[in-house]
Amino acid sequence: MQTTLAQFNETQSQDAFALQNSKLLKVRLSASGEIQAKAGSMVAYQGEVSFEHAGSGGIGRMMKKAMTGEGTTLMKMAGSGEVFLADQAQDIHLIYLENDFITVNGPNLLAFDADIDWDIKRISGGASSAMAGGLYNLELRGTGWVAILSDGPPVLLNVASAPTFADAQAAITWSSGVSTSIKTDFKMKNLIGKGSGETIQMAFGGQGWVLVQPSEGQVAAAGASSSSSGGGLGNLLGG
Repeated sequence: MQTTLAQFNETQSQDAFALQNSKLLKVRLSASGEIQAKAGSMVAYQGEVSFEHAGSGGIGRMMKKAMTGEGTTLMKMAGSGEVFLADQAQDIHLIYLENDFITVNGPNLLAFDADIDWDIKRISGGASSAMAGGLYNLELRGTGWVAILSDGPPVLLNVASAPTFADAQAAITWSSGVSTSIKTDFKMKNLIGKGSGETIQMAFGGQGWVLVQPSEGQVAAAGASSSSSGGGLGNLLGG
């Protein structure tokens, strides 16, 4: 039994973020700073660790969350020890930023380093002006680790190589240098039974990459608030 279980031993790493396996993230905490993570993503920890609601990080971001419905709820983790994070057994991917930024679909953000700042950004251009409220995502900027979730193994597309389009829920993150807009495919509305996301697509241009998951995202449990749309007041109180 001991030999069999040895395959699940903790991964040994001095990095702040390390993958225990493809679906479990190990975060090393020290007294030097706080890590922010998706609320409710902690599955286990060892050491002296405290958890608290992260809030919106200022009145400006609070108002953005109220107005846009971008309801990603974060928690702060501080102390000394190791925390294991996961979310619905989704795949986890690590990105290290060096004085750079990426844009992330809110439900696909798992955690980020103490020196990473975030803000809410609106996708502009194209047909977005015709959409009520538009589409909003999180911009993460600075130096440090970011952990991203995907519902299945994603594909990395080079947007400079060809015109690139994706479902808004399938595009989980993209690099700086990539421009985005909204494309409406009115021909898709003629397909019987196809009245959902296929008519609204995200268009990507410029120089860089976009990571696309093989799914339109996991369905939220009944009564759970959506992170990409919904009522502003509820998301304000929740974030």
